[in-house]
Amino acid sequence: MSLYLFKSWNFTHSYNGEPNVSLVKVRDKYQVTLPAAVRRKAGIAVGDLLEAQVKDEKITLTPKRVVDRELALAIEDVKKGRVYGPFRSSKEAVRSLRGRRRRSSSP
Repeated sequence: MSLYLFKSWNFTHSYNGEPNVSLVKVRDKYQVTLPAAVRRKAGIAVGDLLEAQVKDEKITLTPKRVVDRELALAIEDVKKGRVYGPFRSSKEAVRSLRGRRRRSSSP
């Protein structure tokens, strides 16, 4: 078996056309550029957040989605069934809310 070293920082190795291994170079300020094939496969776009974890000497980058706290609470309510509706129209939804308000303010 022969070992070849490449000067190119974006060398990829593949058996079926898809990159299995991508080498990237650490640049000034410890920045790295993810190869296009890796970005596409992971669905990463400019501005996305990546969680960086280190275990032993292995670095893992995981795409993360940030959800507003209020939105997260609302999604939890929906999952637990704490919702009204469904409504066929906005008028029907407003009527339902007004009716609930009247019932809650009655002695």
